[in-house]
Amino acid sequence: MTSFAGQLPSPQCEIFVGLIGGEANRVPPDAMAYGHRDVRFVMNVHGRWDNRADDSRCIAWARRFFDAAAPFASGGAYVNFMTEEETGRVAAAYGANYSRLVTLKRRFDPDNVFHFNQNIRP
Repeated sequence: MTSFAGQLPSPQCEIFVGLIGGEANRVPPDAMAYGHRDVRFVMNVHGRWDNRADDSRCIAWARRFFDAAAPFASGGAYVNFMTEEETGRVAAAYGANYSRLVTLKRRFDPDNVFHFNQNIRP
């Protein structure tokens, strides 16, 4: 983390680490959609820049950091931190609750009206 923090590709890029605890960890994992109630920290990489000429460099930095950090991560995800390209990680965002959420989606939204962001498909 410190190595990548020392190589931020733009002044707007950052590595955010938040402490999770207290009430968030007291909720049973199956009580809500988000089930990762045993984690202590969440990390989000903010890749931001102004100039389109920096796209490849900044995106490459964020992807390299993601790959380097993956072996140390739980494998879970926080759906609001995911980019639109990360549809393959939706199941990881909901963990053991995913199959129950798919069943609910099929029942209450079979036409996938609510399909924005990181969608659970019916």
